[in-house]
Amino acid sequence: MEVFKGLKPELVWTYFEEICQIPRPSKKEEKIIKYLVDFGTKYGLQVKTDSCGNVLITKNATKGFENKKTVVLQSHIDMVCEKNNDTVHDFDNDPIVPFVDGDWVKAKGTTLGADCGIGMAAELALLVSTDVDHPKLECLFTIDEETGLTGAFGLEPNFFEGKILLNLDSEDEGELFIGCAGGIDTTAVFKYKEKEIPKKSKVYRLDIKGLSGGHSGDEIDKGLGNANKLVNRFLWEATNRFSIRLHKFEGGNLRNAIPREAYAIFTVKLDMEADMLALFDEYSSQIKNEYFVTEPNLISQLSENEEVAFVVNKKLQRKLLNSIYACPHGVYAMSRTMPGLVETSTNLAAIKFIDDNKILVTTSQRSSVGSAITDIANMVAASFIQAGADVEHTDGYPGWQPNTDSEILRITEESYVKLFEKKPVVRAIHAGLECGLFLEKYSDLDMISFGPTIKGAHSPDERLHIPSTVKFWDLLVDVLKNIPNN
Repeated sequence: MEVFKGLKPELVWTYFEEICQIPRPSKKEEKIIKYLVDFGTKYGLQVKTDSCGNVLITKNATKGFENKKTVVLQSHIDMVCEKNNDTVHDFDNDPIVPFVDGDWVKAKGTTLGADCGIGMAAELALLVSTDVDHPKLECLFTIDEETGLTGAFGLEPNFFEGKILLNLDSEDEGELFIGCAGGIDTTAVFKYKEKEIPKKSKVYRLDIKGLSGGHSGDEIDKGLGNANKLVNRFLWEATNRFSIRLHKFEGGNLRNAIPREAYAIFTVKLDMEADMLALFDEYSSQIKNEYFVTEPNLISQLSENEEVAFVVNKKLQRKLLNSIYACPHGVYAMSRTMPGLVETSTNLAAIKFIDDNKILVTTSQRSSVGSAITDIANMVAASFIQAGADVEHTDGYPGWQPNTDSEILRITEESYVKLFEKKPVVRAIHAGLECGLFLEKYSDLDMISFGPTIKGAHSPDERLHIPSTVKFWDLLVDVLKNIPNN
């Protein structure tokens, strides 16, 4: 363990470093599944998998804890794969390269995968530890949480027996989560016709980059820039004033990440070039002024581009740009019952030119109120339907309704106060967790979620706080010591 040498708890960092060596993009978790199965087999533990790839590793109770209630520890095994444009990295084959920067662990040019790799590492550390008292443990590792909650959806009845579940996928030390938002994705598909490039015109490329990005649940209320929105803002104005013609517009990657980078390639007639350039200078100054606090590294760049083969037909271009401008992004409503909690939001996540002259727009909606998910999803859909796009919604996933009378909540609160001499914050989270789906299949589960502090999740700025990881481990160990009898 060279990277994390000297860090405590040693076992947790040992296994986190091992996890970083194993590629585990969402929907491509074969290597990490094999690692987990081999791990359990190596240490003589009970191992099983279900039909969709979830892994369960069981460890018997330590001496004197045989009559305690069984505890399920749960983390997801996939990670969000985002990198900076200037970083060469193949997420299917290359390891993550972590490094220590003061009190933080980061990765070189990519997401770190602490979401939820550090939860996995804690589970593995418990499975091999010889100095931690605990009841029977069922360590549940679920697949594809980030792009479809596939593991939670596919979890088989009676796969585990525990009635207490500790979800280790939270990102704010000192906060205990007892509820989360549900969500749905909305996609729109436009079809365009290729047209000849206007005569006496020049090709330009607009880039927006350097934005923070981040988790579309945890970071949606931070006032961060959306690269797709910012690129569209210029294109819309330049189309109306100078009749620019669009060749390509792409930005963002994942439904649950605020887009950090986007670009567009377009043509402008030579007699309008100077005015277009003046508009860009004005636009660039405006957005830097608007975002100087939340996006200090914002870069807006306009450069001459090589010749292109076609432009998008004019009618479709206007419909596309109008609908993206009209599509909401960000916080739509705050909770009326839990101050400071985002209730409803939407993320304009990605715009991609795909096969067969189609443009795919991907958005994601979240809310802790079921009917509000439908409402905001319909609002997004309407902005694209009126532009003639083909719109679809996913089936969505349920929220997790808070249970303030939870026994495991009381135990965890008491442990936290005893260890750290202050009360933890108890709240719901606007991000989606798998807990709502678990409750649909195991209705008698008593659940809580906690973890160390992770900042910048779902972006290459993802970083894991080292001191909070120590506190996370200490809390986890103490909670396990205080699980009640059956």
